Amino acid sequence: MQIVVLDGQTLNPGDNPWDELAALGELTVYERTPPELVVARAAEAEIVLTNKTVLDAAAIAALPRLRFVAVLATGYNVVDVAAARAHGIPVSNVPEYGTAGVAQHTLALLLELCHRAGDHARAVAQGEWTRAPDFCFWLTPPRLLEGQTMGVVGFGRIGRRVAALAHALGMRVIASSASRQDPPDDPGFAWRTVPELFAEADVISLHCALTAANARFVDAALLARVKPGALLLNTARGGLIDEAALADALRAGRLAGAAVDVLASEPPPADHPLLRAPNCVVTPHIAWASLPARRRLMAVTVENVRAFLAGAARNVV
Repeated sequence: MQIVVLDGQTLNPGDNPWDELAALGELTVYERTPPELVVARAAEAEIVLTNKTVLDAAAIAALPRLRFVAVLATGYNVVDVAAARAHGIPVSNVPEYGTAGVAQHTLALLLELCHRAGDHARAVAQGEWTRAPDFCFWLTPPRLLEGQTMGVVGFGRIGRRVAALAHALGMRVIASSASRQDPPDDPGFAWRTVPELFAEADVISLHCALTAANARFVDAALLARVKPGALLLNTARGGLIDEAALADALRAGRLAGAAVDVLASEPPPADHPLLRAPNCVVTPHIAWASLPARRRLMAVTVENVRAFLAGAARNVV
């Protein structure tokens, strides 16, 4: 069985071996694959693994030997699943591996916006505290989250974990979800529509999958609804946000701040609007990347491949 990994560098930069996957077939791992080489590199493969390398309808049609696609992630928008289905090719993902890490990173982004720990540490290193006339100084006063409202858009595993962390900080939680099932037993919790949530929340955190229906749904009109002083967090997918509109809202002061770990184009161009927007923290898509999470991702992927080979594909999207 020919197995090809199109972009293995981020999952295994040297600390997360491919040994168990290699035991299942003849394995070829490419660190990265540019779009023009996808078909050539996967031409002989019956099983293809991809993280962020796109497998569109044209590529799938050009791979007659392809029998199974394993996505090295939870989000599977990089694969044209309709085209795969039309060719009888199951596509599996890893539905849960980094819940704790992504929720933790979301909280880190929120606390950075509230306390600007990095900015203050750099100011101290540059001598500003040494030159200060008082025992302390601040660039911006800390923001207290207790008593404020956290709005969570997308209430799956990660959204619920973020809600629990927010509740532990003394925040009230509201959420928007298509299913509205199993609400948490927290005083003050309430379901809201997306427009209602954007108008009510002090902090808005995105945790929904990216689909054709919700691409760039955080647009200028929705951002115009936010209350003064609101913060926006995104550790889901960059394509959920109209990033130019978000930069405009930050420059206009309609938002007090934003923090994102994902962008629509990764890596971003040098002139990306959020890289120079005021009160905006951007981290390089690292919320998922702890070693324990990557090891779980590898282990579940191996089980997905093993299950397919046994004739009972699992985690099929």
